Amino acid sequence: MKFSSLSTVALVLLAVCGVQAQTWAQTGAGLQRGLYKVEVESAQPAQENPAGQARATSTPYAGDLSIFEYPDRDKKLQIDRVMDLLGIQAGKRVADIGAGSGWFTVRAARRVGPGGMVYAEEINPKAIEYINDRAQKEKLGNVRTVLGTFDDAKLPAGGVDAVLLLKVYHEIAHPVVVMRGMLPALRPGAKVGIIDRNGDGTGTDHGVKRAVLVKEMQQAGYKLVGTYDFTKADGQDYFLVFVVR
Repeated sequence: MKFSSLSTVALVLLAVCGVQAQTWAQTGAGLQRGLYKVEVESAQPAQENPAGQARATSTPYAGDLSIFEYPDRDKKLQIDRVMDLLGIQAGKRVADIGAGSGWFTVRAARRVGPGGMVYAEEINPKAIEYINDRAQKEKLGNVRTVLGTFDDAKLPAGGVDAVLLLKVYHEIAHPVVVMRGMLPALRPGAKVGIIDRNGDGTGTDHGVKRAVLVKEMQQAGYKLVGTYDFTKADGQDYFLVFVVR
């Protein structure tokens, strides 16, 4: 009878120890999974803001388009030199982002000739209509207007050899999103040129700091290959050339 009691006690102790062992094992496994989760999460890169660095942007221009047509603009911007640096020549396909009145569009269209194409992109339907009328009057059959959106230029896939953003980058609310979305449209070796001015985008200070623009373009998948300051030579304007990274 005494032996039976001892056996019962022993069995109870073994059962208790077994439960505790199982609990410790489960707890240890849980801790291990928790540590693994922390290690994995900490190993993942921080997600960037898809809209790029938060900064002020100027309101897109929607006024009289003739403002872009002053007589000596070609000379001040040295637009022929700009096109040379972007490799714009006969037969090439070019995108004019934020084309406005089509000032650059028509010059690029003459440069690329009938074997090339210029996509004049705008988010303003009135500007699209204006450019269509202008291209017809100037008998430029190699101009195609593209109505984009605030976040998408809507360029054709694999259809562009060169892009120019002429004093428009500082108006783009989500530059990283827009420029990254442009990547599929670029052909191998395509160049993206941006002419803008150093400013903070607030009030009448239209522009964006060069360093901010370069950082945003890097986030969007581009690398800087050329820096120039001959456009207007006022110490404020700059001309940057990028390629796909």
